[in-house]
Amino acid sequence: MVDLAPFLPGFIAAYAILLVGASSPGPSVAMLIGIATSQGRAPALVATLGIATGSLTINLLTILGVGLLLSQAAWAMSLMRLIGAAYLLYLAWGAFRKALNPPVLQPMQGETRSVFRHFATGYLLQVTNPKAIAFWLAIASVGAVEGAGPAVMALFIAGAFLISFFCHGAWAVALSAPSLRRAYAAGRRWIEGGLGVFFIFAASKLATGKV
Repeated sequence: MVDLAPFLPGFIAAYAILLVGASSPGPSVAMLIGIATSQGRAPALVATLGIATGSLTINLLTILGVGLLLSQAAWAMSLMRLIGAAYLLYLAWGAFRKALNPPVLQPMQGETRSVFRHFATGYLLQVTNPKAIAFWLAIASVGAVEGAGPAVMALFIAGAFLISFFCHGAWAVALSAPSLRRAYAAGRRWIEGGLGVFFIFAASKLATGKV
C-alpha cells in the first residue's frame, strides 16, 4: 500500500496550479475553438488528448531534470521559443486560409483530417511552448514528488494528465455545442480571421520572450 499522506499537500498545491493553468484560455483553447466549431466534438477531443499528452511529456522531462536544463540553457530555451513561434504561425496561416475560403460545414460530420493529425496538432502546440515548460517548472517547485518513489510519481503524473485532459476537454465539449457551431457557421470568416490574428500575436510574444 502506497502512503500518500506525506505528499498530499504538495499534490494539492501542484494540482491547483495545473487546474488554473489548464482552465485558462490561451493558444491551446484558441486552437480548440477552430477545431471544435468547424469539425466537431470528436476531432476536438482527439486534439485535447494531444494537448494532455504534450503536458505529460513535459511533466516527465521536468521530473527527469530536462526541463531544469532547458531553463538554464539560454540557447535551448531560445530554440524552443522559435520552434513554438513557427508552429503558431503555421496555425495562423491555416486560420487565415479558412477565413478566405471557409470550408462547407457538415452538420453531422466535419472530419477532414486524420486522427493522427488532430492529435499531433494538440501535442506539438503544447510541447513547443516554452511557457508550458516554465509552467511545469513552477509546479515542480512545490516539491510534490520530492523524495517520492516510482509509485507515488506515477500517481502524480496520472493525476496531472487527467486534469489537463478534462480541463481542455471541457472546452472542447462546450465549443462543439450545436449553438456554437451555428454561430461559427454564421461568422466563421471573422472567427477564423480573429484566431489567425491571435496566433500571430502569440507567436510574436513567444519569439521575443514576452510570455
